[in-house]
Formats: sequence, C-alpha cells, structure tokens
Amino acid sequence: MKHADPAALDSIEPMLAALRALPGLKEKKRGTFYRGPKAFIHFHEDPAGMFADVRLVDDFERFRVTTKREQDACLRRVRTTLGGSG
Repeated sequence: MKHADPAALDSIEPMLAALRALPGLKEKKRGTFYRGPKAFIHFHEDPAGMFADVRLVDDFERFRVTTKREQDACLRRVRTTLGGSG
C-alpha cells in the first residue's frame, strides 16, 4: 500500500479540511498531520480504496476512508482521541 499521491488526496479534500480545523494537529505536508512531535494521521491509496493510518494510542490503526460515511466515522474517532487527552 503506497502513500497517497496528490490526486488521491484530492478525493478526500473535505476530510483534510476538517482535520486542518482541529486544534492540536499540524499538517507538516499535505495529508500528513502531526500531534506534537509525533505523526498522528497520514493516508494510503490502494486498489481497495483510500485508507488513513491514525495513531489513536501508541500504534497506528488503519481506517478505510473511501466514502463520506467512512471519512465521517474516522473523523469521529480522531475527535474523540483529541478530546480525550486534554
């Protein structure tokens, strides 16, 4: 599974915009967000769709984010994680 290229990231731009609006995240390069000094979320593309790797605790957990419903579910988990730590 390869890291998402610019065209793939275009397909999830509304999700990226929502992530940019969240306090505590910094987009170091398009589609790669950090929380403090650690990578927090980045994206992969695959023939099976788009996927987000999210550091919910210590390790990354993979979420399928091809559809709006999948993106919304992933964003809910991200918001819960960010809200639960501070």
